[in-house]
Amino acid sequence: EKIKYKKKKNMTYDDDNIFAKILREEIPCKKIYENKYALAFHDVNPQSKIHILVIPKGKYISFADFSENALPKEINGFMKAVGKIAKNQNLVESGYRILANHGQNAGQEVAHFHIHIFGGEPLGPMISKT
Repeated sequence: EKIKYKKKKNMTYDDDNIFAKILREEIPCKKIYENKYALAFHDVNPQSKIHILVIPKGKYISFADFSENALPKEINGFMKAVGKIAKNQNLVESGYRILANHGQNAGQEVAHFHIHIFGGEPLGPMISKT
């Protein structure tokens, strides 16, 4: 079954962003999980012992775009993937952090919605006041 994506109003998506290229297999990744709605792989510049990126397969710029425009089955499949990955990485008992940056003030570097999963060690405070 092919997913039919809703048309977005006044938003543009860059088909040449790094995650779009990874989804098209133009750039390799160290894949750890994939389902119909999501792809997960190790971050090439890890910020913790375990640092995984989870990206939706649809063309969503940010969490705001994804939450507003994704179909319920995409949201469900994506969020279930995040939970399954944390469980598969044995992070549930010790704890983990999920993070999604949105926009310039948050430091979003790639305009394709993605969630970071951090774990495998104590992560410290959520926001550093440096």
